[in-house]
Amino acid sequence: MKVLIVGATSAIAQAVARQMAARGDTLFLLARSEERLAALEADLRIRGAPLVGSSAFDAAALDRHAALLQQAHAHMGGIDVVLVAYGTLNEQQACERDVGQTLQALHTNGTSVIALLTLLANRFEAQGHGTLAVIGSVAGDRGRQSNYVYGTAKGMLAIFLQGLRNRLHRCGVNVLTIKPGFVDTPMTAAFEKGPLWASPEQVASRIILAIDKGWDVVYAPAFWRLIMLVITTIPERVFKRLSL
Repeated sequence: MKVLIVGATSAIAQAVARQMAARGDTLFLLARSEERLAALEADLRIRGAPLVGSSAFDAAALDRHAALLQQAHAHMGGIDVVLVAYGTLNEQQACERDVGQTLQALHTNGTSVIALLTLLANRFEAQGHGTLAVIGSVAGDRGRQSNYVYGTAKGMLAIFLQGLRNRLHRCGVNVLTIKPGFVDTPMTAAFEKGPLWASPEQVASRIILAIDKGWDVVYAPAFWRLIMLVITTIPERVFKRLSL
């Protein structure tokens, strides 16, 4: 497969890239740091990727997205799968104090991804095949006081992906919404870890399975589907009293 990974230096994306390289997939990587991209490229070649390319990517530079997609297409001779894996975990209390931080969190985790997906959807619709896989979060399933700004962005993204899936299904394009739970990454380094936490490698294996099987939505690990089912069915009059 010819795979474009956007946000390739994130922990989950790196784990996906390494597993895909080991099975011989062709890869093109987009991320902010050229230095980290170069190191990851070298690592993936050693692991077996027959062709790896990369380019610097700024999610906020919406006017550059189309050119980068064309660069990836030209380098690999096509794109079969796109994994969108970038985002930030903003501090909820900081967002509550600062409108600017709230809007930035919504843009980075929500609207900038939607802008990119709009371009990708048109490209994949025209080619008539492929998979758009996007990392969201279980946080988007229900607003909670502890992270509702981040959850709002992921919830918005999930609804957008539902509509995109409905639109693109008829032309042979699959849209996969990925909903990780707690993942032990540098972004969550300050959090106390427990039995519900997973490694990036565990999540990556489930993502690749979902891509290969053509699933619509995947929770990673799988037990998060049941956890979120319980959380989303708690009545609002009860839920608002909980410290979640």
